[in-house]
Amino acid sequence: MRRFLKVLGIIVVLLALVVVIYFVFMTVTDYKPKEVISLNVENNLDNILPKETKLSALTFNIGYCGLDAGQDFFMDGGTGSRSKSKEKTLENLKGITEFIEGQTVDFILLQEVDIKATRSYNINEYEQLKEKLTDYSSTYCINYKVPWVPVPLAKPHGSVKSGLVTLGKYKIDETNRYGYPGKEKWPRQLALLDRCFIESRLPVEDGKELVLLNSHLSAYDKGGVIRKQQLGFLKEYISQEYEKGNYVVVAGDWNHAIPGTDSNIFESSQEWPEWLKEIPEDFKPEGFKWGADKNVPTNRTVDIPYKKGENYLSVIDGFLVSPNVDIVGVKGHQLEFEYTDHNPVTLEFILK
Repeated sequence: MRRFLKVLGIIVVLLALVVVIYFVFMTVTDYKPKEVISLNVENNLDNILPKETKLSALTFNIGYCGLDAGQDFFMDGGTGSRSKSKEKTLENLKGITEFIEGQTVDFILLQEVDIKATRSYNINEYEQLKEKLTDYSSTYCINYKVPWVPVPLAKPHGSVKSGLVTLGKYKIDETNRYGYPGKEKWPRQLALLDRCFIESRLPVEDGKELVLLNSHLSAYDKGGVIRKQQLGFLKEYISQEYEKGNYVVVAGDWNHAIPGTDSNIFESSQEWPEWLKEIPEDFKPEGFKWGADKNVPTNRTVDIPYKKGENYLSVIDGFLVSPNVDIVGVKGHQLEFEYTDHNPVTLEFILK
């Protein structure tokens, strides 16, 4: 009995040592980007943005090509932590790419694009997208860089290097990564995203700039304290840019129910999920307008695989534009969450 207890004690000590080493390693290697980072534009084009001409933009969270209709996700109450297989990841990437290629849009704004991650079998999704979308310039920025996410224990989420992608058909003078304020407490933050947006500054023929933002806000902070900080930061930023006389278009995954949309119109057997919050009424600067298709859901719950009529559906992906931008139309694309847990949205707009 004594020998058994001694061996057990040694095992406990070794396990404790492994845990300590892991947290030290994660803390030392924690990705801590500067508040503003200059980004590179690949294949930058010479076209100058016209005024009073219809333009278009597509926003799409591609869910690292691993959250197709057959998948659930552990962070939302499911058990899945990775794409089903490498083959399925490539199949999803192919379907997403072919959909995008079939759209005639000036700008493409993507979220959750992996360049090297265990969950997507280390497929560089950004490189494969660029190979197909050669008519566009491209910008990439990291918002999720973690050496190893150890949960779920049976099949860990693993190593992650992922981010945002902005593609465009017009000249970009400057592009930057802006970090959002607010962090979870240690050690939880070590395994979470570092939320940010890509700022692309494009010259317009009238001498002003279009400030195009590709944004991905937080989803899991309890009480919404961090999201409140992020929205406050974003409001101040876009207000200042508009006051300079610039055109502002914000696109992306808001992780909030977009004002003017009603999730109750979508058939579902589930209740409103805890993580889903409403955007406060005082967030939107005066005169700014929301661009969302209230009739097409852009997100499904991922605590269970997708089954029509069961998952809770909502509109959390869309656009916000400044008063000097006219919205011509907004269209949500009902893809039935075949390749990812989001549906894409297209905005048509005119710079006044």
